[in-house]
Amino acid sequence: MTIAIDRLIDPAVRAFVAALNAGDRQAFAASLTPGATMSDDGSDRDVTDWTEREIFSSGGHMDVECQTHDGLGLVADYRNDTWGEMRTAWRFTVDGGKVSRFETGQV
Repeated sequence: MTIAIDRLIDPAVRAFVAALNAGDRQAFAASLTPGATMSDDGSDRDVTDWTEREIFSSGGHMDVECQTHDGLGLVADYRNDTWGEMRTAWRFTVDGGKVSRFETGQV
């Protein structure tokens, strides 16, 4: 069973997931701090390049299965047209109400 986006605890994480699932580049960029960073499977990546390839150009979508008590960690079924579906973990750092770093990888 998935968790509805409006039930995600942290507002910055909620905005991030909502924008990702809507394919809304503007809202996604607005959910991040300037200079936000990220890693995928333990390797730092360029946020702009990675999100374009793994989310926006490939129909990325996240179905959240569970969240940590603070709302900054998620386990989700993530899918896109390139890789199909995989179980992933996401960890967020929030600064000033926006995501300043996210880390993702397969579970």
